[in-house]
Amino acid sequence: MRVLIKQAKIIQAASPLHNQVMDILMEDNTIVSIAKHIEEAGAEKIISEKGLVFSPGWVDLMADYAEPGYEYKEGIKNGLAVAAKGGFTDVVIVPNTQPAISNKASVQFALQQAQGAAARLHVLGSISANTDGQGLAEMLDMHEQGAVGFTDGWKPLQNAALMLKALEYVKAFKGVLVQIPMDTTLASNGLMHEGITSTQLGMAGIPSIAETVLLQRDIDLLQYTQSRLHISGISCAASLDLIRRAKAAGLHITCDTTPYHLMFNDNALVSYNSLYKVMPPLRTEEDRLALIAGLKDGTIDCIASHHRPQDWDAKQKEFEYASYGMAVQEYSFAALYSKLEKELSIERWMDLFANNARCIFNLPYQIIQEGASGNFSLVSLQHTHTIQVATGQSKSNNMPFDQWTSNARVINTFISKN
Repeated sequence: MRVLIKQAKIIQAASPLHNQVMDILMEDNTIVSIAKHIEEAGAEKIISEKGLVFSPGWVDLMADYAEPGYEYKEGIKNGLAVAAKGGFTDVVIVPNTQPAISNKASVQFALQQAQGAAARLHVLGSISANTDGQGLAEMLDMHEQGAVGFTDGWKPLQNAALMLKALEYVKAFKGVLVQIPMDTTLASNGLMHEGITSTQLGMAGIPSIAETVLLQRDIDLLQYTQSRLHISGISCAASLDLIRRAKAAGLHITCDTTPYHLMFNDNALVSYNSLYKVMPPLRTEEDRLALIAGLKDGTIDCIASHHRPQDWDAKQKEFEYASYGMAVQEYSFAALYSKLEKELSIERWMDLFANNARCIFNLPYQIIQEGASGNFSLVSLQHTHTIQVATGQSKSNNMPFDQWTSNARVINTFISKN
């Protein structure tokens, strides 16, 4: 199909067309022509909107499609359709399935399920066999099968000796480990951030030190091994300070935070609304503002959705027993942009959503130019609309964005056939 995009601003610092407003003619997801003006004749579809931005394809580097084992929550094919509607051309999934993605056969299964889908799938294999935290999984086999990194996902690796061994092991093929920083012994039985709000609500709290203790341990192990580590879902100011120092010391460490940690604080839980029950938990307003500062100064490299769909029953129960997570992927950019529109330049937004994750996981990266056949995203930043969760693509609706207004609307994604 020939698609003509009218007057879109190209955002890619590596492209000679960066920051220029151009017409772009696409044919079968390949850029055929870029010019100030392209005649509309012959185009099967014309996209003409105010505030169009054309960029490298966005990457969500931490999502859970719950297949195999829990397909009723999302599923790979449907999950990738959710991603495309959210502007993502590439998605990296966690291995917390049943059975876990712990060997080359399970990596192969996930990639096969994604064939012909609306977005590209990339797999994080588990660090430990079956994510049980005991012995190493078949990481080299999974790497050779196409796994882009390794993590135990929602079950952060607690065993320091095993983490050390894994960091040393992946150096042989320049692999990267991904860790959610949470010491489960310190977080034990906690339901939300430990602070004034948890005390007022009478709920067991999870202190910030549960995050920073494990983070500091992993930074020490990283310094010892000189390997590569990505920290996912940081939630507090103290973690940012640790990562800043680690980067300044020259360690190969990167990090992300989630949309909901940037939009909400622990006061969102005063009504015991389980939609806001997430892990790591929502922290204080001071922590939220510190995370925004981390976006601005470059300490935070990416924004990861931590898309974690839950069925209705998993959330509609007493707060103590409700499951963790938000299904945010489809609306992560629109919702976040509605709250932080003035905080960041469009170049920084695209680094956080598109560029940096590709470097971390060595994903394909195409320069925007004529002849390029790659993954690209197209969004309007001047299309005011109301988010309606009920009409979303996801099988799960555990998200608090219903009836929000945003100026950002995803228009299209373009996926290469290669």
